[in-house]
Amino acid sequence: MPPRRRLLKKLAKIVEQETVRQGHLGRQLRLMFQDEARFGRINDPRRCWAPKGCRPAVGMQIVREYTYAFAAVSPHDGTLDSLVLPIVTAEAMSIFLEEVARRHPEEFILMFLDGAGWHRATDLAVPGNMRLEALPYSPQLNPVEHIWDEIREKWFANEVFNSLDAVEDRLVKALVALENDQALVASTTGFDWIINCL
Repeated sequence: MPPRRRLLKKLAKIVEQETVRQGHLGRQLRLMFQDEARFGRINDPRRCWAPKGCRPAVGMQIVREYTYAFAAVSPHDGTLDSLVLPIVTAEAMSIFLEEVARRHPEEFILMFLDGAGWHRATDLAVPGNMRLEALPYSPQLNPVEHIWDEIREKWFANEVFNSLDAVEDRLVKALVALENDQALVASTTGFDWIINCL
């Protein structure tokens, strides 16, 4: 059975069970998908528009300095929670999970994530109003991947940054803009197979 079909069955079953369980406790369920992405000073030149007969000049640099964005999205309403941290470890992931739980104190969060090592670490601190579930290894199934594509296309294309602080400033600006545009986030991440399981 293909990974997507298995996930559809598993996702619907887990969401249904957790909705019933949380209903008995008087809490609403919030379905979220989580991922991390690395952003740095190495740029990736992309196609761009230019007047006919004119070849655009695009800067290029290879500087190996990075920062990391953590994000969790609720595709059904376009809610995006994000955090920019300098590393990806179980400790950094715990900080992010705590921030997401703090933003949704009245809800129980069912969060799907990939199989990264820090997601399965024994020292990962999972808040009491949250349950983590693993997605199969299929990045195309995680709607947060489309958020990273949106950021790279709209805010990072053909840019050369003079410092890592400049990268972080642009990344924060992009994430704040997306957090404030729930309609765009919902249309970017609201796959039918996710929306239909709620």
